[in-house]
Amino acid sequence: MLAEPTGSPDTILVCIRGNSGSGKSSIARELRRRHGRGCALVEQDYLRRILLRERDKPGGAAPALIGQTVRFALDHGYHVVMEGIMHTSLYRGMLTALRDDHRGRSLFCYLDVSLAETLRRHLTRPQATEFTAEHMSGWYAAHDVLGWPDELVLPETTSLDEAVEAIVAASGLPQTGCDDDPRPNIPFP
Repeated sequence: MLAEPTGSPDTILVCIRGNSGSGKSSIARELRRRHGRGCALVEQDYLRRILLRERDKPGGAAPALIGQTVRFALDHGYHVVMEGIMHTSLYRGMLTALRDDHRGRSLFCYLDVSLAETLRRHLTRPQATEFTAEHMSGWYAAHDVLGWPDELVLPETTSLDEAVEAIVAASGLPQTGCDDDPRPNIPFP
């Protein structure tokens, strides 16, 4: 199968991986907020759990849908911040293809957070009532890095601001300012 190039030399792809409760969503949303318009946010949970209502399993459709969504955004000139648990055993192929096929810069980050810390953080999230510590323990995979030489691994002691700054510095994702338009679905004249 031939690789399909995606994006342009100007597009930037940032992938943030880590266990449930590690801070992926908060970091991804802050990166996008600081960039403003022109940056797509691709959330594994939304595509897999909400759109497909699929369990994370070998042979599932979620990796392909996530990959296609990222490619679509890159091909239309958007920078992309994608985030999710994306266990290496299930997502390595899709992530490798994105890395190899992207014409622009790509940064893959892993939030290396212990089970004890993810459980502590989970108690502060709105999802704290959706699933239990027992569920999270079952999903937990210690140090599930891709093992790529340029993978950015951030320890649990990294604050949200420190993580955002490290990712911006490593990826080159422009921080053009917040888009605080209270009418996000109304086009500008």
